[in-house]
Amino acid sequence: MAEQEEFLTTEEKLRKYFDGMCVKKDASLEQFSALSIPSFIRDWFIRKYSDKEGRLNVAFVSQEIKRVVPRRGDWAGFLDKMVSERQAVKFIGKIEAKRDVKSGVISFELPDLGVSHNETRIPAGVWNKCKEPFLSSNGAIWGLMTLSYSVYAEKNKNVGVIELIDFKSFKPYNTDLAYYKKARGFFDTEEWLNVLLGAIDYNAAGFCDEEEKLYMLTRLLPFCEKRLNLIELAPKGTGKSYVYSKISKRGWLASGGVMTRAKMFYDMNLKQEGLVSNYDYVALDEISTIRFGDVSEMQGAMKGYLESGVYTVGSKEGKGDAGVVLLGNIDKSAMDVEKDMFSSLPEVFRDSALIDRFHGFVEGWKIPRMSEDKKISAWALNTEYFAEILHDLREDLAARAIVDKLLKTENGADTRDVTAVKRLSSAYVKLLFPHWESVADVDLNAFEKYCLAPALRMRGIVKKQLGLTDSEFAGKKMPQFTLNEI
Repeated sequence: MAEQEEFLTTEEKLRKYFDGMCVKKDASLEQFSALSIPSFIRDWFIRKYSDKEGRLNVAFVSQEIKRVVPRRGDWAGFLDKMVSERQAVKFIGKIEAKRDVKSGVISFELPDLGVSHNETRIPAGVWNKCKEPFLSSNGAIWGLMTLSYSVYAEKNKNVGVIELIDFKSFKPYNTDLAYYKKARGFFDTEEWLNVLLGAIDYNAAGFCDEEEKLYMLTRLLPFCEKRLNLIELAPKGTGKSYVYSKISKRGWLASGGVMTRAKMFYDMNLKQEGLVSNYDYVALDEISTIRFGDVSEMQGAMKGYLESGVYTVGSKEGKGDAGVVLLGNIDKSAMDVEKDMFSSLPEVFRDSALIDRFHGFVEGWKIPRMSEDKKISAWALNTEYFAEILHDLREDLAARAIVDKLLKTENGADTRDVTAVKRLSSAYVKLLFPHWESVADVDLNAFEKYCLAPALRMRGIVKKQLGLTDSEFAGKKMPQFTLNEI
Protein backbone atom coordinates (compact mmCIF):
# COMPACT_ATOMS: atom_id res chain seq x y z
CA MET A 1 0.00 0.00 0.00
CA ALA A 2 2.92 2.35 0.65
CA GLU A 3 3.64 2.54 -3.09
CA GLN A 4 0.24 4.12 -3.71
CA GLU A 5 1.21 7.08 -1.55
CA GLU A 6 4.72 7.72 -2.90
CA PHE A 7 3.92 11.31 -3.88
CA LEU A 8 2.87 12.31 -0.35
CA THR A 9 5.35 13.32 2.33
CA THR A 10 5.36 11.50 5.65
CA GLU A 11 3.68 14.50 7.29
CA GLU A 12 1.00 14.63 4.59
CA LYS A 13 0.27 10.95 5.06
CA LEU A 14 0.12 11.43 8.81
CA ARG A 15 -2.45 14.21 8.55
CA LYS A 16 -4.42 12.25 5.95
CA TYR A 17 -4.68 8.92 7.75
CA PHE A 18 -4.53 10.11 11.35
CA ASP A 19 -6.62 13.26 11.07
CA GLY A 20 -7.88 14.10 14.54
CA MET A 21 -5.19 11.96 16.14
CA CYS A 22 -2.15 14.12 15.42
CA VAL A 23 -1.05 17.55 16.64
CA LYS A 24 1.51 20.17 15.68
CA LYS A 25 4.46 19.74 18.01
CA ASP A 26 7.13 22.44 17.95
CA ALA A 27 9.24 24.70 20.12
CA SER A 28 6.17 25.59 22.17
CA LEU A 29 6.49 22.20 23.88
CA GLU A 30 9.50 23.58 25.76
CA GLN A 31 7.30 26.20 27.37
CA PHE A 32 4.94 23.51 28.65
CA SER A 33 7.76 21.50 30.24
CA ALA A 34 7.91 23.86 33.22
CA LEU A 35 4.31 22.87 34.06
CA SER A 36 5.44 19.32 34.87
CA ILE A 37 2.50 17.60 33.19
CA PRO A 38 2.58 14.31 31.28
CA SER A 39 2.82 14.47 27.50
CA PHE A 40 -0.59 12.86 27.10
CA ILE A 41 -2.23 15.72 29.06
CA ARG A 42 -0.21 18.35 27.22
CA ASP A 43 -1.17 17.02 23.80
CA TRP A 44 -4.85 17.02 24.72
CA PHE A 45 -4.66 20.74 25.47
CA ILE A 46 -2.68 21.43 22.31
CA ARG A 47 -5.23 19.62 20.18
CA LYS A 48 -8.15 21.33 21.90
CA TYR A 49 -6.84 24.88 21.46
CA SER A 50 -4.95 24.66 18.13
CA ASP A 51 -6.42 25.80 14.82
CA LYS A 52 -6.37 23.58 11.72
CA GLU A 53 -2.80 24.60 10.92
CA GLY A 54 -1.56 23.86 14.42
CA ARG A 55 -1.22 27.48 15.51
CA LEU A 56 -1.50 27.94 19.24
CA ASN A 57 -1.66 30.74 21.81
CA VAL A 58 0.88 29.25 24.19
CA ALA A 59 0.39 31.81 26.95
CA PHE A 60 -3.36 31.22 27.02
CA VAL A 61 -3.01 27.42 27.00
CA SER A 62 -0.42 27.56 29.78
CA GLN A 63 -2.87 29.48 31.94
CA GLU A 64 -5.61 26.96 31.14
CA ILE A 65 -3.35 24.10 32.17
CA LYS A 66 -2.49 25.82 35.45
CA ARG A 67 -6.18 26.42 36.08
CA VAL A 68 -7.41 22.94 35.18
CA VAL A 69 -4.50 20.70 36.30
CA PRO A 70 -3.68 21.69 39.90
CA ARG A 71 -0.47 21.09 41.76
CA ARG A 72 -0.01 20.14 45.42
CA GLY A 73 0.23 23.78 46.50
CA ASP A 74 -3.22 24.49 45.03
CA TRP A 75 -5.08 22.10 47.33
CA ALA A 76 -5.36 24.53 50.25
CA GLY A 77 -7.20 27.00 48.01
CA PHE A 78 -9.52 24.27 46.73
CA LEU A 79 -10.23 23.14 50.28
CA ASP A 80 -11.07 26.66 51.41
CA LYS A 81 -13.42 27.15 48.46
CA MET A 82 -15.24 23.90 49.23
CA VAL A 83 -15.46 24.28 53.04
CA SER A 84 -15.78 28.03 53.54
CA GLU A 85 -17.68 28.99 50.40
CA ARG A 86 -19.49 25.65 49.90
CA GLN A 87 -18.58 25.70 46.20
CA ALA A 88 -17.67 22.66 44.13
CA VAL A 89 -14.28 22.50 42.40
CA LYS A 90 -13.60 20.86 39.03
CA PHE A 91 -10.21 19.84 37.66
CA ILE A 92 -8.15 17.18 35.85
CA GLY A 93 -6.03 14.96 38.06
CA LYS A 94 -5.05 11.48 39.16
CA ILE A 95 -7.41 9.61 41.48
CA GLU A 96 -7.56 6.19 43.09
CA ALA A 97 -10.69 4.65 44.63
CA LYS A 98 -10.84 2.19 47.52
CA ARG A 99 -13.66 0.29 49.23
CA ASP A 100 -13.53 -0.42 52.97
CA VAL A 101 -14.64 -4.04 53.32
CA LYS A 102 -15.99 -3.68 56.87
CA SER A 103 -18.06 -0.53 56.38
CA GLY A 104 -18.69 -0.74 52.65
CA VAL A 105 -17.71 2.93 52.32
CA ILE A 106 -15.90 3.87 49.11
CA SER A 107 -13.26 6.59 49.41
CA PHE A 108 -10.55 8.01 47.15
CA GLU A 109 -7.12 9.55 47.28
CA LEU A 110 -5.47 12.19 45.12
CA PRO A 111 -1.78 11.16 45.17
CA ASP A 112 -0.48 14.26 43.41
CA LEU A 113 -2.30 16.60 45.81
CA GLY A 114 -1.59 14.75 49.05
CA VAL A 115 -5.25 13.91 49.76
CA SER A 116 -5.75 10.60 51.57
CA HIS A 117 -8.62 8.10 51.81
CA ASN A 118 -9.56 8.97 55.39
CA GLU A 119 -10.86 12.42 54.41
CA THR A 120 -12.88 11.50 51.31
CA ARG A 121 -15.96 9.61 50.16
CA ILE A 122 -17.67 8.53 46.94
CA PRO A 123 -21.48 8.36 47.36
CA ALA A 124 -23.15 5.15 46.15
CA GLY A 125 -25.04 6.91 43.35
CA VAL A 126 -21.87 8.52 41.97
CA TRP A 127 -19.94 5.27 42.27
CA ASN A 128 -22.56 3.31 40.31
CA LYS A 129 -22.40 5.91 37.55
CA CYS A 130 -18.61 6.15 37.21
CA LYS A 131 -17.16 2.91 38.64
CA GLU A 132 -16.25 1.22 35.35
CA PRO A 133 -12.88 2.97 34.74
CA PHE A 134 -11.91 2.47 38.39
CA LEU A 135 -12.70 -1.25 38.31
CA SER A 136 -10.94 -1.85 35.00
CA SER A 137 -7.76 0.03 35.96
CA ASN A 138 -7.22 -1.37 39.47
CA GLY A 139 -5.11 1.67 40.37
CA ALA A 140 -4.80 5.43 40.06
CA ILE A 141 -6.35 6.86 36.89
CA TRP A 142 -6.50 10.28 35.26
CA GLY A 143 -9.83 11.99 34.85
CA LEU A 144 -11.97 15.13 35.02
CA MET A 145 -13.48 15.26 38.50
CA THR A 146 -15.81 17.48 40.50
CA LEU A 147 -15.47 17.60 44.29
CA SER A 148 -17.53 19.18 47.06
CA TYR A 149 -17.62 19.31 50.85
CA SER A 150 -20.33 17.45 52.78
CA VAL A 151 -21.08 16.82 56.46
CA TYR A 152 -22.34 13.47 57.74
CA ALA A 153 -23.72 12.52 61.15
CA GLU A 154 -21.66 9.66 62.54
CA LYS A 155 -21.85 8.32 66.11
CA ASN A 156 -23.63 11.42 67.44
CA LYS A 157 -21.22 13.86 65.86
CA ASN A 158 -20.86 15.63 62.55
CA VAL A 159 -18.02 14.53 60.27
CA GLY A 160 -16.90 16.52 57.23
CA VAL A 161 -15.57 14.79 54.11
CA ILE A 162 -14.61 15.69 50.56
CA GLU A 163 -17.01 14.00 48.16
CA LEU A 164 -16.56 13.03 44.55
CA ILE A 165 -19.77 14.18 42.88
CA ASP A 166 -18.84 13.63 39.23
CA PHE A 167 -16.06 11.89 37.31
CA LYS A 168 -15.15 11.27 33.68
CA SER A 169 -12.14 9.13 32.82
CA PHE A 170 -9.46 10.92 30.81
CA LYS A 171 -9.57 9.06 27.51
CA PRO A 172 -10.34 11.62 24.83
CA TYR A 173 -9.68 9.28 21.92
CA ASN A 174 -11.38 6.15 20.69
CA THR A 175 -8.54 3.81 19.76
CA ASP A 176 -9.56 1.73 16.77
CA LEU A 177 -6.72 -0.77 16.61
CA ALA A 178 -7.90 -2.24 13.30
CA TYR A 179 -7.77 1.19 11.69
CA TYR A 180 -4.33 1.92 13.17
CA LYS A 181 -3.00 -1.32 11.67
CA LYS A 182 -4.47 -0.54 8.28
CA ALA A 183 -3.09 3.00 8.29
CA ARG A 184 0.39 1.69 9.11
CA GLY A 185 0.40 0.01 5.69
CA PHE A 186 0.55 3.38 3.91
CA PHE A 187 4.02 4.10 5.38
CA ASP A 188 7.29 2.40 4.51
CA THR A 189 9.60 1.31 7.33
CA GLU A 190 11.75 4.44 7.28
CA GLU A 191 8.69 6.67 7.42
CA TRP A 192 7.16 4.62 10.23
CA LEU A 193 10.28 4.89 12.38
CA ASN A 194 10.01 8.67 12.02
CA VAL A 195 6.31 8.59 12.89
CA LEU A 196 7.01 6.62 16.07
CA LEU A 197 9.76 9.02 17.14
CA GLY A 198 7.45 11.97 16.58
CA ALA A 199 4.78 10.33 18.72
CA ILE A 200 7.19 10.48 21.69
CA ASP A 201 8.30 14.06 20.89
CA TYR A 202 11.55 13.32 19.05
CA ASN A 203 12.68 14.81 15.74
CA ALA A 204 13.81 11.94 13.52
CA ALA A 205 16.14 14.24 11.56
CA GLY A 206 18.20 14.73 14.72
CA PHE A 207 19.35 11.10 14.72
CA CYS A 208 22.46 10.10 12.80
CA ASP A 209 21.12 6.89 11.32
CA GLU A 210 18.50 4.17 11.50
CA GLU A 211 20.38 2.30 14.20
CA GLU A 212 20.13 5.24 16.62
CA LYS A 213 16.41 5.51 15.94
CA LEU A 214 15.85 1.81 16.60
CA TYR A 215 17.78 1.88 19.87
CA MET A 216 15.65 4.79 21.07
CA LEU A 217 12.41 3.03 20.08
CA THR A 218 13.48 -0.15 21.89
CA ARG A 219 12.43 1.60 25.09
CA LEU A 220 8.82 1.34 23.94
CA LEU A 221 8.76 -2.46 23.80
CA PRO A 222 7.38 -2.92 27.35
CA PHE A 223 4.55 -0.53 26.44
CA CYS A 224 3.11 -2.98 23.91
CA GLU A 225 4.18 -6.43 25.17
CA LYS A 226 3.04 -7.95 28.46
CA ARG A 227 5.66 -8.90 31.05
CA LEU A 228 8.66 -7.90 28.97
CA ASN A 229 11.56 -7.46 31.39
CA LEU A 230 14.54 -5.31 30.37
CA ILE A 231 17.77 -3.95 31.80
CA GLU A 232 19.17 -0.71 30.39
CA LEU A 233 22.42 0.92 31.36
CA ALA A 234 23.03 4.28 29.73
CA PRO A 235 24.93 7.53 30.21
CA LYS A 236 23.06 10.45 31.74
CA GLY A 237 21.02 12.67 29.47
CA THR A 238 19.68 10.06 27.04
CA GLY A 239 16.03 10.45 28.05
CA LYS A 240 15.42 7.28 30.07
CA SER A 241 13.27 8.96 32.69
CA TYR A 242 11.31 10.99 30.14
CA VAL A 243 10.19 8.01 28.07
CA TYR A 244 9.11 5.92 31.04
CA SER A 245 7.44 8.71 33.05
CA LYS A 246 5.88 11.13 30.55
CA ILE A 247 4.63 9.11 27.59
CA SER A 248 1.99 6.84 29.09
CA LYS A 249 -0.28 7.09 32.09
CA ARG A 250 -0.21 3.29 32.29
CA GLY A 251 3.40 2.99 33.42
CA TRP A 252 5.16 3.65 36.73
CA LEU A 253 8.63 5.11 37.16
CA ALA A 254 10.23 4.79 40.58
CA SER A 255 13.37 6.83 41.13
CA GLY A 256 15.42 6.43 44.29
CA GLY A 257 13.94 5.83 47.73
CA VAL A 258 12.74 2.49 49.08
CA MET A 259 10.99 -0.25 47.13
CA THR A 260 9.36 -2.92 49.26
CA ARG A 261 7.67 -6.19 48.46
CA ALA A 262 4.43 -4.67 49.71
CA LYS A 263 4.63 -1.77 47.26
CA MET A 264 5.82 -3.88 44.33
CA PHE A 265 3.55 -6.89 44.78
CA TYR A 266 1.05 -6.98 47.65
CA ASP A 267 0.51 -5.14 50.92
CA MET A 268 -0.77 -7.64 53.47
CA ASN A 269 -1.73 -4.93 55.98
CA LEU A 270 -3.81 -2.93 53.51
CA LYS A 271 -4.84 -6.03 51.52
CA GLN A 272 -3.88 -4.05 48.44
CA GLU A 273 -2.27 -5.19 45.19
CA GLY A 274 0.99 -3.55 44.22
CA LEU A 275 2.50 -1.90 41.19
CA VAL A 276 2.87 -4.99 38.99
CA SER A 277 -0.88 -5.58 39.10
CA ASN A 278 -1.81 -1.98 38.38
CA TYR A 279 0.49 -0.88 35.55
CA ASP A 280 1.76 -1.99 32.14
CA TYR A 281 5.37 -1.63 33.25
CA VAL A 282 7.30 -0.73 36.38
CA ALA A 283 10.58 1.06 35.64
CA LEU A 284 13.11 1.31 38.46
CA ASP A 285 15.23 4.36 37.62
CA GLU A 286 18.59 5.23 39.15
CA ILE A 287 18.61 1.59 40.21
CA SER A 288 21.81 1.89 42.24
CA THR A 289 20.13 4.43 44.56
CA ILE A 290 16.97 2.41 45.29
CA ARG A 291 16.88 0.48 48.58
CA PHE A 292 14.92 -2.77 48.63
CA GLY A 293 14.18 -3.49 52.29
CA ASP A 294 14.37 -7.23 52.94
CA VAL A 295 16.58 -8.49 50.09
CA SER A 296 15.73 -12.21 50.33
CA GLU A 297 12.02 -11.42 50.61
CA MET A 298 12.12 -9.25 47.49
CA GLN A 299 14.25 -11.73 45.56
CA GLY A 300 11.80 -14.56 46.25
CA ALA A 301 8.78 -12.57 45.08
CA MET A 302 10.67 -11.15 42.10
CA LYS A 303 11.87 -14.54 40.82
CA GLY A 304 8.38 -16.01 40.80
CA TYR A 305 6.86 -12.97 39.16
CA LEU A 306 9.48 -12.51 36.43
CA GLU A 307 9.17 -16.18 35.53
CA SER A 308 5.40 -16.56 35.32
CA GLY A 309 3.64 -13.30 36.17
CA VAL A 310 2.52 -14.82 39.48
CA TYR A 311 3.70 -13.72 42.92
CA THR A 312 3.10 -15.12 46.39
CA VAL A 313 3.09 -12.93 49.49
CA GLY A 314 2.12 -14.83 52.62
CA SER A 315 -1.03 -16.75 51.70
CA LYS A 316 -1.87 -14.35 48.89
CA GLU A 317 -1.22 -15.45 45.33
CA GLY A 318 -1.57 -12.67 42.78
CA LYS A 319 -0.95 -11.99 39.12
CA GLY A 320 0.31 -9.10 37.06
CA ASP A 321 1.06 -8.17 33.45
CA ALA A 322 3.61 -5.43 34.09
CA GLY A 323 7.08 -5.71 32.67
CA VAL A 324 9.95 -4.83 35.03
CA VAL A 325 12.60 -2.46 33.66
CA LEU A 326 15.87 -1.71 35.46
CA LEU A 327 17.43 1.63 34.51
CA GLY A 328 20.89 2.68 35.56
CA ASN A 329 23.66 5.10 34.62
CA ILE A 330 26.97 3.73 33.42
CA ASP A 331 30.43 5.25 33.04
CA LYS A 332 32.01 5.38 29.61
CA SER A 333 34.78 3.03 30.72
CA ALA A 334 32.24 0.34 31.61
CA MET A 335 30.30 0.40 28.31
CA ASP A 336 31.46 -3.02 27.15
CA VAL A 337 29.32 -6.14 26.88
CA GLU A 338 32.47 -8.23 27.29
CA LYS A 339 32.93 -6.85 30.83
CA ASP A 340 30.84 -7.47 33.94
CA MET A 341 28.41 -4.55 33.78
CA PHE A 342 26.01 -5.83 36.44
CA SER A 343 28.34 -5.56 39.42
CA SER A 344 26.95 -2.09 40.15
CA LEU A 345 23.38 -3.37 40.47
CA PRO A 346 21.82 -3.48 43.96
CA GLU A 347 22.32 -6.65 45.99
CA VAL A 348 18.81 -7.87 45.27
CA PHE A 349 19.71 -8.21 41.56
CA ARG A 350 23.13 -9.78 42.05
CA ASP A 351 21.61 -13.21 41.66
CA SER A 352 22.11 -15.07 38.39
CA ALA A 353 18.82 -16.95 38.70
CA LEU A 354 17.02 -13.62 38.94
CA ILE A 355 18.97 -11.91 36.13
CA ASP A 356 18.29 -14.91 33.87
CA ARG A 357 14.61 -13.98 34.01
CA PHE A 358 15.22 -10.64 32.29
CA HIS A 359 14.57 -10.99 28.59
CA GLY A 360 16.94 -8.44 27.14
CA PHE A 361 19.60 -5.79 27.67
CA VAL A 362 19.43 -2.34 26.07
CA GLU A 363 22.79 -0.81 25.21
CA GLY A 364 21.77 2.66 26.31
CA TRP A 365 25.10 4.18 25.31
CA LYS A 366 24.02 3.71 21.69
CA ILE A 367 21.12 6.11 22.29
CA PRO A 368 22.33 9.68 21.70
CA ARG A 369 22.09 12.37 24.35
CA MET A 370 19.17 14.74 24.08
CA SER A 371 20.05 17.84 22.06
CA GLU A 372 18.20 20.73 20.48
CA ASP A 373 18.07 19.10 17.05
CA LYS A 374 16.18 16.15 18.51
CA LYS A 375 13.24 18.26 19.67
CA ILE A 376 10.32 17.83 17.33
CA SER A 377 8.97 20.63 15.18
CA ALA A 378 6.34 19.01 12.98
CA TRP A 379 2.96 17.31 12.94
CA ALA A 380 3.06 14.09 14.92
CA LEU A 381 0.82 11.48 16.47
CA ASN A 382 -0.81 12.68 19.64
CA THR A 383 1.09 11.10 22.52
CA GLU A 384 -2.07 10.16 24.43
CA TYR A 385 -3.55 8.41 21.40
CA PHE A 386 -0.28 6.62 20.64
CA ALA A 387 0.19 5.46 24.23
CA GLU A 388 -3.33 4.02 24.28
CA ILE A 389 -2.68 2.18 21.01
CA LEU A 390 0.44 0.63 22.52
CA HIS A 391 -1.64 -0.45 25.51
CA ASP A 392 -4.25 -2.03 23.22
CA LEU A 393 -1.53 -3.89 21.32
CA ARG A 394 -0.68 -5.77 24.52
CA GLU A 395 -3.88 -7.77 24.01
CA ASP A 396 -3.28 -8.39 20.31
CA LEU A 397 -2.40 -12.01 19.55
CA ALA A 398 -1.42 -11.71 15.88
CA ALA A 399 2.23 -10.81 16.47
CA ARG A 400 2.99 -13.74 18.77
CA ALA A 401 1.19 -16.14 16.41
CA ILE A 402 3.42 -14.91 13.58
CA VAL A 403 6.58 -15.33 15.65
CA ASP A 404 5.63 -18.84 16.78
CA LYS A 405 5.04 -19.93 13.19
CA LEU A 406 8.17 -18.30 11.79
CA LEU A 407 10.79 -19.29 14.34
CA LYS A 408 12.21 -22.74 14.95
CA THR A 409 15.01 -23.57 17.35
CA GLU A 410 17.56 -26.31 17.73
CA ASN A 411 16.86 -29.31 19.95
CA GLY A 412 17.71 -28.71 23.58
CA ALA A 413 17.44 -24.91 23.34
CA ASP A 414 17.21 -23.22 26.73
CA THR A 415 13.57 -22.38 27.46
CA ARG A 416 14.33 -18.97 28.91
CA ASP A 417 16.34 -18.02 25.84
CA VAL A 418 13.50 -19.09 23.56
CA THR A 419 10.91 -17.25 25.66
CA ALA A 420 13.01 -14.09 25.66
CA VAL A 421 13.69 -14.06 21.92
CA LYS A 422 10.07 -14.76 21.04
CA ARG A 423 8.73 -12.15 23.43
CA LEU A 424 11.14 -9.50 22.18
CA SER A 425 10.46 -10.38 18.53
CA SER A 426 6.71 -10.18 19.15
CA ALA A 427 7.11 -6.75 20.73
CA TYR A 428 9.10 -5.50 17.73
CA VAL A 429 6.41 -6.77 15.34
CA LYS A 430 3.72 -4.93 17.31
CA LEU A 431 5.73 -1.72 17.37
CA LEU A 432 7.14 -1.66 13.84
CA PHE A 433 4.84 -3.87 11.76
CA PRO A 434 1.41 -3.95 13.41
CA HIS A 435 -0.22 -4.38 9.98
CA TRP A 436 1.18 -7.91 9.70
CA GLU A 437 -1.86 -10.01 10.60
CA SER A 438 -0.51 -13.42 9.50
CA VAL A 439 2.69 -14.97 8.19
CA ALA A 440 1.42 -14.31 4.66
CA ASP A 441 1.85 -10.56 5.31
CA VAL A 442 5.41 -10.84 6.60
CA ASP A 443 8.45 -9.54 4.75
CA LEU A 444 11.00 -12.10 5.94
CA ASN A 445 13.99 -9.82 5.38
CA ALA A 446 12.33 -7.07 7.42
CA PHE A 447 11.40 -9.52 10.18
CA GLU A 448 14.93 -10.84 10.41
CA LYS A 449 16.53 -7.39 10.38
CA TYR A 450 14.15 -5.41 12.59
CA CYS A 451 12.71 -8.07 14.91
CA LEU A 452 14.77 -11.24 15.23
CA ALA A 453 18.29 -9.78 15.01
CA PRO A 454 17.80 -7.19 17.79
CA ALA A 455 16.01 -9.78 19.94
CA LEU A 456 18.96 -12.16 19.63
CA ARG A 457 21.43 -9.39 20.42
CA MET A 458 19.51 -8.19 23.48
CA ARG A 459 19.08 -11.66 24.96
CA GLY A 460 22.64 -12.58 23.99
CA ILE A 461 24.01 -9.77 26.16
CA VAL A 462 22.09 -11.03 29.18
CA LYS A 463 23.51 -14.49 28.50
CA LYS A 464 27.02 -13.08 28.22
CA GLN A 465 26.72 -11.16 31.47
CA LEU A 466 25.46 -14.26 33.28
CA GLY A 467 28.56 -16.10 32.13
CA LEU A 468 30.78 -13.36 33.54
CA THR A 469 29.16 -13.46 36.98
CA ASP A 470 28.32 -17.15 37.49
CA SER A 471 30.49 -20.11 36.45
CA GLU A 472 27.34 -22.18 35.89
CA PHE A 473 26.56 -19.99 32.87
CA ALA A 474 30.14 -19.59 31.62
CA GLY A 475 30.63 -20.68 28.03
CA LYS A 476 26.93 -21.20 27.35
CA LYS A 477 25.90 -19.78 24.00
CA MET A 478 22.63 -18.64 22.57
CA PRO A 479 20.66 -21.34 20.73
CA GLN A 480 20.34 -21.18 16.97
CA PHE A 481 17.11 -19.73 15.56
CA THR A 482 16.07 -20.26 11.96
CA LEU A 483 13.08 -19.14 9.92
CA ASN A 484 10.48 -21.55 8.63
CA GLU A 485 9.67 -21.17 4.95
CA ILE A 486 6.34 -19.51 4.23
